[in-house]
Amino acid sequence: MRVLAFSDLHRDLGQAARLVELSAGADVVIGAGDFASVHKGLGEAIGALAAIEALTLLVPGNNETEEALREAAAGWPAASVLHGQRAELDGVEFFGLGAGVPVTPWDWSFDLDDDEAAALLAAAPEGGVLIVHSPPRGHVDTDSGGRHLGSEAILAAIERKRPRLAVCGHIHDSWGSESTVGPTRIANLGPGGAWFEL
Repeated sequence: MRVLAFSDLHRDLGQAARLVELSAGADVVIGAGDFASVHKGLGEAIGALAAIEALTLLVPGNNETEEALREAAAGWPAASVLHGQRAELDGVEFFGLGAGVPVTPWDWSFDLDDDEAAALLAAAPEGGVLIVHSPPRGHVDTDSGGRHLGSEAILAAIERKRPRLAVCGHIHDSWGSESTVGPTRIANLGPGGAWFEL
């Protein structure tokens, strides 16, 4: 199974068009949040991506709410929004959790604290693919000042559920970086599009 995954598009319609082109070679496309910028431009960004015909799994970032993303993606037949939910394709289980975790410093942000995130992550399957907007604490979560900004709850879920792959975004300074926790490959995606084989 070929997976094309990206995050943090932030209204870049030119990059959305490139992702549509790349998606022709994908069995599954993953969008790990932040399609909008501070709740603006979500409809246009999702509209540009909606030409993707492969099964597409989306989680909300902290720049759009779950409700707004579901509404924006309602007319995109290939897309499913996962936030505390799972989907299955060819025997591979996917689980999604969006939002900024832990809570960000911005009052406009769609966030969860670690306890709220942990409660939702309890439903994640073992050995599947974890799609989160925020990275796990201590992995692919470093900002330009060297601070780790990831989530303890996401890290604990990875340690407990041992997904084969965990993809995220959110911390722009860590785009393109990878790590591992046990058997789990962890990737902070960014908007360029990354390929994975499952």
